[in-house]
Amino acid sequence: MSTEPLYVKPNVRIEGLVNQFVAWTHVYTPVSGAMNLANLLFPIMDSFVQRPEVHAAAVANPKMKGGFFVNADLSRVDEVRDLRDRIARDDAAALAFAGAIKGAEDLLRAQATGYDLSPLYAQLPPELRGYVELVYDVNHHPSLRFLEPLLYRSPVFRRDREAIELSLDDGSEPPFILSTPRLAHPDHLQLPLRLDHAGIDELFATRTTPRTFDEISKALEVGTGEQDRLLRTLLTTDPAVPADRHIDGGGRIRYFGHACILLQTPSVSILVDPFISSNHAAGDRFTYVDLPDRIDYVLITHAHQDHIVLETLLQLRHKVGTVVVPRNGGGHRQDPSIRLYLEQVGFTVREVDDFDELAFDGGRIVAAPFFGEHCDLDIRAKSSYWVHLAGKGVFIGADTSGLESELYRRMRTGIGETDLAFIGMECDGAPLTWLYSSLFTQPVPRRMAITRKLSGSNAAQATGIVDQLGAKEAYVYAMGQEDWLQHVMATSYTPESYQLLQVAEFLDNCKQRGVHAEHLLVRKELRW
Repeated sequence: MSTEPLYVKPNVRIEGLVNQFVAWTHVYTPVSGAMNLANLLFPIMDSFVQRPEVHAAAVANPKMKGGFFVNADLSRVDEVRDLRDRIARDDAAALAFAGAIKGAEDLLRAQATGYDLSPLYAQLPPELRGYVELVYDVNHHPSLRFLEPLLYRSPVFRRDREAIELSLDDGSEPPFILSTPRLAHPDHLQLPLRLDHAGIDELFATRTTPRTFDEISKALEVGTGEQDRLLRTLLTTDPAVPADRHIDGGGRIRYFGHACILLQTPSVSILVDPFISSNHAAGDRFTYVDLPDRIDYVLITHAHQDHIVLETLLQLRHKVGTVVVPRNGGGHRQDPSIRLYLEQVGFTVREVDDFDELAFDGGRIVAAPFFGEHCDLDIRAKSSYWVHLAGKGVFIGADTSGLESELYRRMRTGIGETDLAFIGMECDGAPLTWLYSSLFTQPVPRRMAITRKLSGSNAAQATGIVDQLGAKEAYVYAMGQEDWLQHVMATSYTPESYQLLQVAEFLDNCKQRGVHAEHLLVRKELRW
């Protein structure tokens, strides 16, 4: 038995999978997961099987970046066909559930005219009976309200579909997570473990606390032979954790890229929207080794794939106290519960509504409203945050849009002064159908879709936020520019891009107001 102490390598990556697709919110949660499978992933696999050369050409075309094409070699058509057939057989309940949703909505469109809904229950497809309530809003528009907690205990949601994939980050770009299944790879270790498996925590705890190979192998239920060999490639005898991951006094903010920031005092660590580079060899960025040994709070702003990132969260779970998430509206498929999702994958979660407060030693966290960015859909599970620590007020806006600047004046009156404001300015995002097409049961007209976008603040809106909050410093972030996150973001800018021109205009507006402002990219540290 080996007794040599081993650490996980600093550039290890992990992806949580469902049916070999990356388990982001719309794939994992029961209702959106069933509809995403039936209306997006299944058709993508069918298309690849039928015309793999079309997918290969699209993947090779930079103009098609972020398109829904399978990034796999043409020789792997049979593997994708087998995956599709296996899903059709084993996940028949989820596929039938998605079809039943369309049938139920057709029923509502035809017969729910503002009068009593009770006769319609008997006409619901059997797959939905007992899982939905039929309701009107106050304008007499009918809809389905799903009993989401019950669906996590139904045949629609199966834990045996889950797996993890472990690999080493060599700096190359993984396939786009929204469209490409993770097929077998000679250098990747894929294990049929549930995403809440304790062995994941034991592996990543060895970043600071070494274990023997036999202990790690047993924790992950790794077999002999090839699995054994692949696991050994992920481990090292050399620790790689810098001493400055903690601070002795004052306050510090570290920008880890995209929307991920770490707020620290000697007594608390708060990490927002964790999305961290695993490529330790790239010396221009903060990585996992720069995190403190304990993260008291993780704040999640919303459920998009670049803000709840399992490839980061699973590496941190062993050291996280509480994940703070916005409360959803309850039962609408476009607005799944972030709490239920993260509890399933092993986190302790606290839900908050607007202006709920969490006190900690020397400060407090306040949940604040988040407007826009969700294509005008009724999505409640989104929150910005205001954090007071080490004597400073920090506004963390993520992708919220300053559609109503008066909101921030009222926030300033009700919460307190803001010293630093972090504002997302991806102000010309993807259209409605890019992220939400699988959730509709009727076609969405293209002219409608392109008017409703996943957009944050433009220059005027961001300026309004700064003015009304009275912020003394402003930092543009969450633009999706860092190269290590393109398998999730698929963004591409040129110097003439509207978004960057708006950032430049905002920075100029701040300069005219005497507000220090920067456009963050890759790495930044602030101390006081």
